[in-house]
Amino acid sequence: MTPARPLRIGPRAAAALVLVTLIGIAAFGWPLLADGRSGLSHSQDAPWLFAALLPLLVAVVVATIADQGMDSKAVAMLGVLAAVGAALRPLGAGTAGLEPMFFLMVLSGRVLGPGFGFVLGSVTMFASALLTGGVGPWMPFQMLALGWFSLGAGLLPGPGRIRGRAELWMLAAYGFVGSFAYGTVMNLQGWVLLQGMGQGVSFHPGDPVPANLTRFLAYCLATSLGWDLGRAALTVVLTLALGGTLVRALRRATRKAAFDVPFCFDMR
Repeated sequence: MTPARPLRIGPRAAAALVLVTLIGIAAFGWPLLADGRSGLSHSQDAPWLFAALLPLLVAVVVATIADQGMDSKAVAMLGVLAAVGAALRPLGAGTAGLEPMFFLMVLSGRVLGPGFGFVLGSVTMFASALLTGGVGPWMPFQMLALGWFSLGAGLLPGPGRIRGRAELWMLAAYGFVGSFAYGTVMNLQGWVLLQGMGQGVSFHPGDPVPANLTRFLAYCLATSLGWDLGRAALTVVLTLALGGTLVRALRRATRKAAFDVPFCFDMR
């Protein structure tokens, strides 16, 4: 049986992904480099980030299509998985960080590749925000962070080398670490807006980066460690319990869809 292959990233899709990532890093991290008179506020820069992010996400999809990595069948699968992920989020959001959609992002990124994973993560977060009423200045940052989370799963060692139970443990370990990474990145977005919380945890615009990062670490430990642990633990449990079945289903669907076979109409 021919193994299911992840959707490959062509040069144009890779360039679009790099551009999105660079914009995201700048959007998350620029307050650390700003001086105290900058009047920084992510609530002000979020609309600009959102305006830049959506065209770039479309560019990633278009570039992947142009590179023959994603056709109408892959777009249809993207829509189905994004809808499932968006429906999973309300089941646990707001309760001790329990967000079941993260394990689906890990498995989908693993099977379908990093480019597909990034677009899926971003689209899923966008759809879930509309579904739950979670639209706000934080949404473009959530889209980027979940896109990176899913992309990372697609960059793990190839399925030709690691299969079976070992693969599930690898995905569970990635989900555990990635859940904390997602929470930490999102903390950075909100932390710069919260001042006056205390000398040891508040962001001080214009202070040296090491000093602010020390306060940021203290802030994460004091405020979000338990929340991130809940997300990480649930991702591990669901990956180990359901991952084998879902990975096989996704790979079977990928083989049957034959994404690497051009689709054409016979007009005869």
